[in-house]
Amino acid sequence: MVLGKVKSLTISFDCLNDSNVPVYSSGDTVSGRVSLEVTGEIRVKSLKIHARGHAKVRWTESRNAGSNTAYTQNYTEEVEYFNHKDSGIANCLSFFFPLLDDDNSEEGLHTIHSGRHEYAFSFELPQTPLATSFEGRHGSVRYWVKAELHRPWFLPVKLKKEFTVFEHIDINTPSLLSPQAGTKEKTLCCWFCTSGPISLSAKIERKGYTPGESIQIFAEIENCSSRVVVPKAAIYQTQAFYAKGKMKEVKQLVANLRGDSLSSGKTETWNGKQLKIPPVSPSILDCSIIRVEYSLMVYVDIPGAMDLFLNLPLVIGTIPLHPFGSRTSSVSSQCSMNMNWLGLTLPERPEAPPSYAEVVTEEQRQSSLAPIGACDDFERGLPGPLFAYIQEFRFLPPPLYSEIDPNPDQRTDDRPSCPSR
Repeated sequence: MVLGKVKSLTISFDCLNDSNVPVYSSGDTVSGRVSLEVTGEIRVKSLKIHARGHAKVRWTESRNAGSNTAYTQNYTEEVEYFNHKDSGIANCLSFFFPLLDDDNSEEGLHTIHSGRHEYAFSFELPQTPLATSFEGRHGSVRYWVKAELHRPWFLPVKLKKEFTVFEHIDINTPSLLSPQAGTKEKTLCCWFCTSGPISLSAKIERKGYTPGESIQIFAEIENCSSRVVVPKAAIYQTQAFYAKGKMKEVKQLVANLRGDSLSSGKTETWNGKQLKIPPVSPSILDCSIIRVEYSLMVYVDIPGAMDLFLNLPLVIGTIPLHPFGSRTSSVSSQCSMNMNWLGLTLPERPEAPPSYAEVVTEEQRQSSLAPIGACDDFERGLPGPLFAYIQEFRFLPPPLYSEIDPNPDQRTDDRPSCPSR
C-alpha cells in the first residue's frame, strides 16, 4: 500500500461575526469542523481535538545577591478556565477515522481514502465568568482549539486555532451610569516667592463607555499663577499582572487631546469637549492574575513644575448604552453640569384654580335654585340626558379658598356689633 501525504489540516468555527472572527461568551457552545485533506491513502492512529482556556502571567527581574553576584528572578502564574482534554472521556474530544478494511487494520491503525474529510466537534464553555481574551506585555488570556493527527512512524501533525471570548460588561448598570467628577488645586512656589493657585475641576456624564464612543468632558481651568499653562486630557490603559505576591504594572496612552494655552489670570471652560475612544479591549476586572483598567486623566501641563492632574475612572464595556439610558443619562448629566444646586430656589407658586363665582354665573346660580317642577322643562331643552350634564358639572374645579366671603349675605354695616364687655 502506498503511503500518501497530508496536504492540509484546518480548523473552522461555526459561529462567526461580521469580521469573520469566532467570538463566544461564557455558557456558549463552541462548534466547528476539522478538515483533513490527503493526496493518497494513509494509516492513522487517531485524530484528537483538545480545547483549552487559560490566563498566564510571566516576567523576570534582576536581583543583586552581593557586590559581584546577580541573578534573575522569574515570576509566573497561571489560571485555567477549562481543559477538555484533561477532564475525562466526555469532555476530551477524540474522533477516530472509520475503517476502510478491517483486515488491513493492525494495532489500532485506520486507513483512510485520498481526498478531503471533515469531522465535527462541539463543546460548551463553562457557565462561570471567563476573562476576556487579552494580549498584554507580561501576560495573556487565550482560548484555543488544537487538532493532533497521529500516524505511525511520523511526528504528529498539530494545528492550533484561537477563538475570542468576551465576558460581557453592560454599561447600562446604575454604577456605570453615575457621573464622575473631581477638583484639584496647586500653588507654585519658587524659592521664597509664591504665585497664585492653579485650579482644575472636571466632570464626565458617566463611568461606563464602549469603544467608538466619545467622552464629553466638562471642565474649568483657572490659572492664577505667573506661568503659561496648557490644559490637556488623555485616556490611559493600566495593565496589572500578579504573580508570587508581586505586581507588575504597565500604563499605556490610548487617546489624548490638547486645549488652548492659558496665560496668567485667564480661565478656560470645556463645555462637553469630546475625546473619542479608539478600538480597545474591554476592561478585565474579575481575573485574579490580570487586570485591565482605564482612566480619564484631565490635567494641566505646567512648564518647569509637576503637572496638576485629575484621574476619573472608566470602565470599557461590551454592551453599549441603550437609547432610553442614553436620554436619561444625558438629561441627568446636563442638569448636574448646568445647574448650581446650592443656588436653586423654590419654584413659583402655581396658579390657583378659578373660583366658583368665575365659573358659574349669577343666572346659572339662580336657575339652580328653581323649583323641582321646573326641572322637566329644563331637561327637555337639553340636547342630551340630564345625567351627562350633572356629571360634567361635578368635575368643575372647586372654588378658590379664601377667608373673605366673596358673596356676603348681608352687609357688614347691618351686622350687630360685638357687645362690649
